[in-house]
Amino acid sequence: MDLFTKTTLECSKLITEHYSTSFTLGIKTLDKRFHLPIYAIYGFVRYADEIVDTFHGFDKKTLLSRFKAETYLAIEEGISLNPVLHSFQLMVNQYKIDHELIEAFLHSMEMDLYFADYNQDGYEEYIYGSAEVVGLMCLRIFCEGDTEMYDRLKDDARRLGSAFQKVNFLRDIKSDFQERGRTYFPNVDFKNFTLEDKKSIEDDIQADFDAALRGIIALPQGAKAGVYLAYRYYLRLFDKIKNCPASKIQNERIRVPDFQKILLLASTYFQVRLNTL
Repeated sequence: MDLFTKTTLECSKLITEHYSTSFTLGIKTLDKRFHLPIYAIYGFVRYADEIVDTFHGFDKKTLLSRFKAETYLAIEEGISLNPVLHSFQLMVNQYKIDHELIEAFLHSMEMDLYFADYNQDGYEEYIYGSAEVVGLMCLRIFCEGDTEMYDRLKDDARRLGSAFQKVNFLRDIKSDFQERGRTYFPNVDFKNFTLEDKKSIEDDIQADFDAALRGIIALPQGAKAGVYLAYRYYLRLFDKIKNCPASKIQNERIRVPDFQKILLLASTYFQVRLNTL
């Protein structure tokens, strides 16, 4: 059983490494005891997202429904032959991750199957389920059973997840709108996307980033560096987007070069080690 569990956790690690270099760097900056648990969270949310975003030509609704049913069965039984679900259920059961968070996440994935345009309520509901709850799952792991710390930091963790998701929306306008027909930002017409529209969205994102930093500073030492690195990466990406005209982000996916990610990693490491955060 130990060997089975080890290999399932390694599968989630492999998924993270192949899908996201930035999150992999962030996870490796965490204390080692957090590596496999956070890989397990990432592997689960990534595969659910892939069902609705990339499994074209397949019955996405059926696949997602099956994935959801098998998720809850794995949590209930404490085992799954799906390595992603087995590693995820381990963390859900070990760290007492709220099932409401899982339900909200899967609901947002379902929303991607049925909605293309979002009003304000739908936008907030989608962001909560697709991003904020993922931050809360990770926070449960970082707090290691300290419910007082979790309650104190959960609002800031939600703001961080919200900031990351909104930056993703801006970065992915081309693929979301042109390829998938989705418009996440309410009351925005991407056929006539103005500088004023872009600035309003950016002001909202900046407020999320400002609120999130307070919570990062208060994280346990073993979690702080990795989360702060992810924060700085997304802030760098956000700065690049802010410096682009509205027309450019509609036609090009803005990226942070790998060498800049390495520089961010090095400077974050020394900033945390020297306790200057």
